[in-house]
Amino acid sequence: MSLHSRYPAIADLKSRARQRIPHFVWEYLDSATGDESATRRNRAALDAVLLRPSILHGEFTPDLSTTLMGHSHPLPFGIAPVGMSGLIWPDAERLLARTAAAEGIPYGLSTVATQTPEMLAPHIGDQGWFQIYPPRDPGIRADMLARAKTAGFHTLVLTVDVPVASRRERQTRGGLTNPPKLTPRLAAQAARCPAWLAGIRKTGMPRMRLIDSYSQDTGALPSTQHAGYLLRTSPDWGYLAALRDGWDGKLVVKGVLNDGDAARLSDEGVDAIWVSNHAGRQFAAAPASAAVLPAIRAATTLPVICDSGVESGLDILRLLALGADFVMLGRPFHYGLGALGDDGAAHVVDILRQDMIANMGQIGARRLSDLPGTLIA
Repeated sequence: MSLHSRYPAIADLKSRARQRIPHFVWEYLDSATGDESATRRNRAALDAVLLRPSILHGEFTPDLSTTLMGHSHPLPFGIAPVGMSGLIWPDAERLLARTAAAEGIPYGLSTVATQTPEMLAPHIGDQGWFQIYPPRDPGIRADMLARAKTAGFHTLVLTVDVPVASRRERQTRGGLTNPPKLTPRLAAQAARCPAWLAGIRKTGMPRMRLIDSYSQDTGALPSTQHAGYLLRTSPDWGYLAALRDGWDGKLVVKGVLNDGDAARLSDEGVDAIWVSNHAGRQFAAAPASAAVLPAIRAATTLPVICDSGVESGLDILRLLALGADFVMLGRPFHYGLGALGDDGAAHVVDILRQDMIANMGQIGARRLSDLPGTLIA
């Protein structure tokens, strides 16, 4: 039986992953903040985007290729950075980087990943993006940038929507601490997930290796905080200028939800704007990414990347129709790893690809540039 027969949708992978990942890890991956209403708004806003069916176009194979910031990609989506990926599934960063390199799509490595840029250098090919939570110390910042560049990461992503730690109450109730520690309660949960536990025994208990190289032992911290918060600052426009001066490569600003901010970023040497509400994990009153995307598209000539709440190839088409140039996904790739292990990320790519092809056939879109014209206002 093929993977598409057993797991034809991201929802199927999510259901299977929930069974194979310990509950406290699942709560970290799948939770948002507050009453999680921002997550519901993401879904509602995407569902509200309707595309016009069109008939009598004959047989055709849609062209899904695109170019973003000078790089050609066969697909208009990539793998978003997710902190502590290696806790969600053992060795996740390497598995995701290898899939991205094989598929020709971007892979974003988080500052708070469980593997360092150097560890992923042999695996990222030409697809490495490095996401940075801004260090307060200029020397640490310069060293992080140098390490990422030397390891082959050509695009820097500054995340600006985490000025302080969010509360993430559901995650906190799950019992996770940083660094992770298997208390008797959490160990019992892990014992019920033998594949996850066997992987962790091989890789060791995940930790934030990049952050650890700059910080002293701080003891156990709440699940929504970690040693990185002792190093990081809340950036301002001056910080962005300093980062631009210190990075010889493409620079993306992630976490933009305001068209006024987007207009100013166009004048600050930024190469792309990333519309995101952090999948509802930072601010419960944030608008859905899809809801603000059209205004941000109208406010800038820069490439626009979008994420938050994307669960299918159709959702990708919806965001492209609204004006995004590229779409990034985080959770779905981790659902794939949790469900299928080594084969999971590639299956996610194929699910999204096949879903895009099927739906573009329904609306008669031969290429991605046709999508805005199919939008029902």
